[in-house]
Amino acid sequence: MPPDSLSTPRLTSAMLVGILVRRSAAEGGFATILVKGDEISGVILVQALEKGRELGLYERVFDFAGSYRMVRCGPDPNEGAEALSQYLARRRRSDPDLWVIELDIVDAQRFAAETIC
Repeated sequence: MPPDSLSTPRLTSAMLVGILVRRSAAEGGFATILVKGDEISGVILVQALEKGRELGLYERVFDFAGSYRMVRCGPDPNEGAEALSQYLARRRRSDPDLWVIELDIVDAQRFAAETIC
């Protein structure tokens, strides 16, 4: 019988973000916390960049298979910084416990998925 995912111990959002920041530095990338959310269970958004070029915004979501994955969210990077800023402001109004992490590393979306999912 598979373990009940609701009763299985899991890392807190603060721990996952800390791991992402430290691992990206160890791999020659850069990660910074733009918005600090709920320490225990805040939703984590990753603003993916590569050499300063905006690649998109990704959210860590729980799927029906009982695991986490990174899902694209927010405006298209071509819409510019103002569209991203407005999107993040709307998300923060509806979820003040939200984390926003800027991650600048090669293949940032894959890197984030491998690290925090």
